Amino acid sequence: MTGAGDAQQVRREVTAARRIVVKVGSSSLTTAVGGLDADRVDALVDTLARADGEREIVLVSSGAIAAGLAPLGLEGRPKDLARQQAAASVGQGLLVARYTASFARYGRRVGQVLLTTDDTSRRAHYRNARRTLDQLLAMGAVPVVNENDTVATDEIRFGDNDRLAALVAHLVRADLLVLLSDVDGLYDGDPSTPGTSRISEITGPEDLDGISIGSAGKAGVGTGGMVTKVEAARIAAAAGIPVVLTSASQADAALRGRRTGTFFHRTGRRSADRLLWLAHASTPRGALTLDDGAVRAVVEGTGSLLPAGIAGVEGEFSAGDPVELRDPAGRAVARGLVTYDAAEIPQLLGRSTRDLARELGPGYEREVVHRDDLVVLHP
Repeated sequence: MTGAGDAQQVRREVTAARRIVVKVGSSSLTTAVGGLDADRVDALVDTLARADGEREIVLVSSGAIAAGLAPLGLEGRPKDLARQQAAASVGQGLLVARYTASFARYGRRVGQVLLTTDDTSRRAHYRNARRTLDQLLAMGAVPVVNENDTVATDEIRFGDNDRLAALVAHLVRADLLVLLSDVDGLYDGDPSTPGTSRISEITGPEDLDGISIGSAGKAGVGTGGMVTKVEAARIAAAAGIPVVLTSASQADAALRGRRTGTFFHRTGRRSADRLLWLAHASTPRGALTLDDGAVRAVVEGTGSLLPAGIAGVEGEFSAGDPVELRDPAGRAVARGLVTYDAAEIPQLLGRSTRDLARELGPGYEREVVHRDDLVVLHP
């Protein structure tokens, strides 16, 4: 259990937070058969409006697909992408309309922000997303962020809004991330099994050793579960952002710094902006195999990836796409945004940029992955 001193530290961390990202899951907003539960939405907004005095709140909200099920006559969440997108198209409008009406009771405006991974791993798109969110907050609006399910394909999806929330918290330089679900924290086993108990604090990855996270509680109608929430908490904590994981019914207590849920202490410092997104949000469209010298240069050095260090290429990708960088054994060591199309790379393998420029023109005297667009993947 948390000691008195630790509890005071947690309370200080939470109450001192000025910019907070709050993520709420589908099961906390909708009925079991689909469709928004207005009372649940209003209860959440009541809590956020009370907290949104000297604080700035960014809301990452699931629920678009679930909200669109009943209006379209769907009995459950469809498995095919096309019908999921159709449900999201209908449900997203209903979801934002409900938030707009609910926040209007407090004289607050709502701004909708829909994101895909492409919007946040590419440099210009990333800056645009940050600028939009910062401006909404500066103008007193509440940003409501969701994945753009209506157009996102499997290749450009975040996959769950828990991970999206962790990355948005980093994007807006939040002081705290609050993950709300229908589970009141992380348990050391299945919460429905007698003898299990809630874990009050996680100070580092080692605290998760021996815990079967897959059975430590799971959400209802959404795509996420406890596994995705813990992974999101780890991403945020490693980026220097503390996390509270608790139930939607405990949101008010969580924002007041009371002892509820599970508190994840920060385990790292804030990293370079886009690199966190590149590591956790991008889906590689192909792979480049590096020789041993290039692996050392990428992992241990500070240089870009040049054609001379590439031994092989896989996949079909275009310039600007994310690719995986692998060592000779096939292990992924880094990820980056490539500057060439896949079809161009075979003629570059193992060659110096000087030779390429002399033979093919000055446009080929460039790196394959620039250091600014490269992130090393740590096991």
